[in-house]
Amino acid sequence: MTPPLRCHSVICSLSYTGQFFRTAQSRSFSITSQRDQRVTRARRALFRWLQTNGVNFLQPLEGSTNYLSAYNAQGQLRRVVEREEEAKKAKTGEKGQKSVERDPNARDKIPHERPADLRVFPQNPTFLSQPVLSEEFREVIWKRIMEEGESVRDVSAALKVEMGRVGAVVRLKEIEKEWQRILMFNIKGKPLARPYAQAVMSMLPKTAYDADPRKLKTHESINDLPVHAATGPQIFYPTSESRHFTRVDAAKVFDDTLLPADDRVPHPELSLMHKDFRAGKSRQEINEKQRERDEKAAKDKARIAARRAKKLAAVKKVQSPRWEFRFTDVNVDDIGKDGRGAKGVGWRYGVPLMDRSRAQVKIPTRVE
Repeated sequence: MTPPLRCHSVICSLSYTGQFFRTAQSRSFSITSQRDQRVTRARRALFRWLQTNGVNFLQPLEGSTNYLSAYNAQGQLRRVVEREEEAKKAKTGEKGQKSVERDPNARDKIPHERPADLRVFPQNPTFLSQPVLSEEFREVIWKRIMEEGESVRDVSAALKVEMGRVGAVVRLKEIEKEWQRILMFNIKGKPLARPYAQAVMSMLPKTAYDADPRKLKTHESINDLPVHAATGPQIFYPTSESRHFTRVDAAKVFDDTLLPADDRVPHPELSLMHKDFRAGKSRQEINEKQRERDEKAAKDKARIAARRAKKLAAVKKVQSPRWEFRFTDVNVDDIGKDGRGAKGVGWRYGVPLMDRSRAQVKIPTRVE
């Protein structure tokens, strides 16, 4: 038999526990004040960063990039701190520097970004943010090609922008102009995301346009040699030491129809001008020869255009409600004596090649 005192103690404890649960439901879960709660080290570091470096990204600089690598641990621009240190050294006469600054407002200006300030990811120092063309620069490219009628090659050489980028700028600007024309006539179309474009452009390094060609900065290399598919395999080609092996010979080794490197570059005229410069010719002679080459290229281009126009004019067109039929006059004698003339009708069809025929010699029979 259980002692009555123990039963009484158990009942009392149960009743006390129930009273505690009822009391806990009517008050907050924790009675410790918020200011006494434990703050972790990472949380303190987070708020410390928000009060130093974080302020720079909440209120970004105007006219400058805003990458993490450009600031020190105290949230100060590294290039500004280094400029102030150099100014102090110059003032005290260290390293023989002048104590008077050339520009009185230089202290108020933010120095231009260095390569170290363009590191997007601090842990990857080899990845640098590349500059983009400014809005004014892209507008100038579009006007020169679409309004003034200059060629893509000439604009690329004059503005120091690669030809592929020039073509991309013109295509995108045409889409933008088309959207502007649609919005001008109150036609329902796609609105321009101007605030988004301005926000993105303000955070990227830009290449500005300058009307003075001598002050215009080079945006990128414009004469890099494109990689041709025929030059992919590695070829060991034996040749004698007495032979003058040139780029033309190297191109023939890869493919008989492959042009040499001097002709495959985007701007072969720049290579020719540099050769004239290395030959000791004066600037006037170089410009004169280049002018003659430009005139010859323009005549060739006009002759090709006239030939194409004449060929299109010779085609008779018959328009039907659904199709457009085109008829071209042909001559039977165009097929040639062997019936394989390129101008003959059907030369692409029904005339097999002789590659897989018997008694055909397919190995080289002589060495040149």
